[in-house]
Amino acid sequence: QVQLVESGGGLVQPGGSLRLSCLASERTFSRYAMSWFRQAPGKAREFVSGISWSGANTDYADSVKGRFTISRDNAKNTVYLQMNSQKNEETAVYYCAATSYYSATYEDFALAVYDYWGQGTQVTVPS
Repeated sequence: QVQLVESGGGLVQPGGSLRLSCLASERTFSRYAMSWFRQAPGKAREFVSGISWSGANTDYADSVKGRFTISRDNAKNTVYLQMNSQKNEETAVYYCAATSYYSATYEDFALAVYDYWGQGTQVTVPS
């Protein structure tokens, strides 16, 4: 059982930056591809970004490309999401998720069956 705990959420002004972290409980963390999803009020959950188990492959939703960066530190069992130039429509609960399914492309990350999910961290970008 892998437990995922997100942190780093909060209030950020439009155009500002925030870095989310997701700490995994297991030393087998490096065996999982990791992704970030978000769910805005009244909307469906959507894929934001994914990273392969080694970190060699990453991909992003078109809406965040060029502004968000996903990374991981397997020695620290942690995946990060650096969010820059944030927009008020990006107010949402952000979740990290782990999949043992091989994932390297957008389609892989977005459509994988995820084995574990964190509880989410709120990001608020006021209008």
